[in-house]
Amino acid sequence: MKKIGFVIPWYSEKIPGGAEMELRGLTTHLHQSGFDLEILTTCVKEFSADWSVNHYRAKAERIHGFTVRRFKVRKRNTRAFDNVNFKLLNSRSVTPEEQEIYVRESVNSPDLYEYMEKNKDSYSLFVFIPYMFGTTYYGMQVCPEKTVMIPCFHDEPYIYLDVFKPVFERIAGIIYHAQPEYELANRVFDLKSVRQAVLGEGVYTDLTSDGERFRRKFGIDSDFILYAGRKDKGKMVHILLRYYEEYKKRRTTDLKLVLIGGGDIKLPKKLVSEGSVIDLGFVDIQDKYDAQAAALALCQPSQFESFSLVIMESWLNRRPVIVNAGCAVTKSFASITNGGLYFSNYFEFEGVLDYLKEHPAEADRMGENGRNYVMENFAWDVIVDRYMRFFESII
Repeated sequence: MKKIGFVIPWYSEKIPGGAEMELRGLTTHLHQSGFDLEILTTCVKEFSADWSVNHYRAKAERIHGFTVRRFKVRKRNTRAFDNVNFKLLNSRSVTPEEQEIYVRESVNSPDLYEYMEKNKDSYSLFVFIPYMFGTTYYGMQVCPEKTVMIPCFHDEPYIYLDVFKPVFERIAGIIYHAQPEYELANRVFDLKSVRQAVLGEGVYTDLTSDGERFRRKFGIDSDFILYAGRKDKGKMVHILLRYYEEYKKRRTTDLKLVLIGGGDIKLPKKLVSEGSVIDLGFVDIQDKYDAQAAALALCQPSQFESFSLVIMESWLNRRPVIVNAGCAVTKSFASITNGGLYFSNYFEFEGVLDYLKEHPAEADRMGENGRNYVMENFAWDVIVDRYMRFFESII
């Protein structure tokens, strides 16, 4: 088998979470299993950086024992892109011309596409992650018969852009994280000619945690629900805060809400001052695991997830999860594992918290159910075997 090239808009060992972290773990474990692979990326620093700026030098370097090739990006019309993106973020319709602007003025590297064209015979496959960026849209057109996509789809305006259909519908393969993602993709696209598989995402399962250590370190004695991740409206943290604030008004309780992670969403001043909402900001990874072990439950309020690593981590730490019923993937995980509960409005959220507080034994069982599910389905040895067999079937 020739080498496999994994294509991502930006790549760094320091980028936390998301597709970048997933790819880092996947390529590291595939390489350790004997796969010959490379990462092809741009010189952009990260998602939140200027997509016209080449932060890194255009060169090949060795990271984790395999090659990472970086290519310069071309200057883009940021204003034109932002105008279209604003419409999409607000669920407004866009014209075919605006869709072309969206992909053209995204992050793009003609040098990368030229390299792929010249060297495509040296690769068995090109694997692209995630779906919505220029490097994926244009890169997949270089050699569609050798192209596999890990799209990270969820139900959002971008997936419905017509400009994606002729590209996505003629590639060799697509890999999904969960069954609802597969079902969504097949509602939107005609994928009868594309080999598809639900393979999941790898999770480090050998973590350890100590809930009491977390309580001692941060001085938290009462029960709490935990949010771990980026604190912004895109993750629907404002909904969690609003529902929790209402819960405190309607219940006499010392249940707290603990937030960890970055972001600058506005917090309710009264609840912060009285110690009901505790924002710890960034904490080290061991503190995160300890927090998950100490929590009554982890709440993942986001409606737009294609997997959710923090849910898997909470289960590995034997605690149940609370998820948004509007997210098909996380609701499915909670349902099929009996590892958590879901809500679609405030009163369901209230009922979920009441149930978990009043039924500690059942909450513990949910956490154990989730842990068993993760160990059986997403441990790295399981994921590597699935990926190897899928790649071989395409090749």
